[in-house]
Amino acid sequence: MTKESRLKLTEIFRSLQGEADTVGIPTVFVRLTGCPLRCHYCDTAYAFHGGQWWTLPEILARVAELEVRHVCVTGGEPLAQAAVHELLAALCDVGYRVSLETSGAMSLERVDPRVVKVVDIKTPASGEESRNRYDELARLDQKDLLKFVIADRTDYEWSREQLKARALSERCTVLFSPSHQQLKAGDLADWILEDRLPVRFQIQLHKYLWGDVPGR
Repeated sequence: MTKESRLKLTEIFRSLQGEADTVGIPTVFVRLTGCPLRCHYCDTAYAFHGGQWWTLPEILARVAELEVRHVCVTGGEPLAQAAVHELLAALCDVGYRVSLETSGAMSLERVDPRVVKVVDIKTPASGEESRNRYDELARLDQKDLLKFVIADRTDYEWSREQLKARALSERCTVLFSPSHQQLKAGDLADWILEDRLPVRFQIQLHKYLWGDVPGR
């Protein structure tokens, strides 16, 4: 990403990380605009359109102003903008602990190896199951994470089968998360325990703290 290159962003903000392996840690979120998917349970549809163009120096300066060491690049679908790869590398070069939240529908080939990839496998209830690129799972390693957002029992059973058939827990940490306001967190927790699954249960901490609002 040259100084002339730009990325379209919806927002940059500081909050507590609500998911994954750094839950509860102060984090700067860089939310890119645009997404080629339309998941039924999407909670960031406001990032589909609009946004403003930012240069790399502008993004790095704003992140530095927020004074935390963890940075999460998210969307929308951040990998839909080609210049994101240079942004990821630049953030790593500065010394941030960088994570990338992405769907399972995009190529991971160019993602900087220092970045923690959090890949969201699309379940049947998402309406985008057919977009999953299972061939890309080979690019994950032990520092990365796979996430299943589960809306109902059918989603759970499908996810359980994917976990087993693809030996996913042997590749990296697997997260099972209830879709907010669609599946009771306690029900999903009970199913995981009953089936003794080698996964990590998670809820979206930020939604329990502040509700489903942008910028938190």
